[in-house]
Amino acid sequence: MFSKQRNMCNLTLCVLLFLTCSCSPLSSCPAQCLCETTVVNCVSQDLTSIPQPLPENITALIINGNDIRNLNNESFPRPLEHLTNLYVSGSQVEQLDSMVFKNLPSLRLLDLSNNRISQFSVEALPQDNKIEVLNLSKSLYNHSYIGVFADLFKHRLPKVSHLDLSNNDLVLLPEGIFAGLSDLTVLDLRNNSLVTIRNDTLCNRALKELDLRDNALKVLPNVTLEKLGSISDLRVRLAGNPWRCDCNIEDMLIWLAKHEFVVDSFNLTCSGPARLKNVPLLTLIQSQLSCWSNAGDAMDRVLEPSYVFLGMVLALIGVIFLLVLYLNRKGIKGWMYNIRDACRDHMEGYHYRYEINSDPRLANLSLNSDV
Repeated sequence: MFSKQRNMCNLTLCVLLFLTCSCSPLSSCPAQCLCETTVVNCVSQDLTSIPQPLPENITALIINGNDIRNLNNESFPRPLEHLTNLYVSGSQVEQLDSMVFKNLPSLRLLDLSNNRISQFSVEALPQDNKIEVLNLSKSLYNHSYIGVFADLFKHRLPKVSHLDLSNNDLVLLPEGIFAGLSDLTVLDLRNNSLVTIRNDTLCNRALKELDLRDNALKVLPNVTLEKLGSISDLRVRLAGNPWRCDCNIEDMLIWLAKHEFVVDSFNLTCSGPARLKNVPLLTLIQSQLSCWSNAGDAMDRVLEPSYVFLGMVLALIGVIFLLVLYLNRKGIKGWMYNIRDACRDHMEGYHYRYEINSDPRLANLSLNSDV
């Protein structure tokens, strides 16, 4: 009897232990978050730091839409061996400190989009990190901070295959910025302000998808065309750029006709000159491509930067003039009062002389007084 009761107690204890072990990750779910299996969701909770404690078996952490300005060593204080996906989009992130991700050895996807990053330590990621997908869309404080990412790309992302740098207002890419990304297959540079692609920017032989839509490209240099043409199985998107259809674009038109990997080639249109505006590039013929032989076009081309410079100079002169007026406002006010008083005295003298001249008696009196 006692043996049977003992067996029952042991069985009950085992069941309780099993339930306790299996439920322990859920019991450590942060108060502001929702935990489901191995996914922790903390979206739009007004968090100012990474919530703690996180379940040990967590595989995905979603903390989008919060106010986490700084990611540091306290963000992930203990190892999370199974965490592969981290989403910190739209959380006002400005700074990522050294070794912030050292306790996330299995991290594969990192989403830092829609933030205001101005500091990103090169040592934020361990050298042996396994990140494959990095989303930095609209993540820079402004376009001049692209250098923050340049060193990171060169030295700390050996496994990245998908990189999103769209919507960052980038104008120029630093020399060799992607040279360290040997496994890069998808590069998204949409909706920036890129004016050219330098010769050594796209030297990644593994590249399969390149998106350059909605930038400020007017023509692609021949060296860039040659580089792109040498990458096998590449797909490029170029629509939405202000292509300048003059003789400088002839080589690009030949390149477009020769290669089929520009998937939106039929959507490429001229932005200028005016007579070719909105004309598809693939329908152009050589006789339409002038080299500014038209005097009016040539003059417009020369004067366009001159007008901009003149406007800037006039604006500067106006600002200086207003500043001088402001700094000398008391002196100018006194000067105006003096002019007013002088004018008043002068007018009173004229009025007095007019009264004398209009009355003969006063005129004789004035003469007698002079005598």
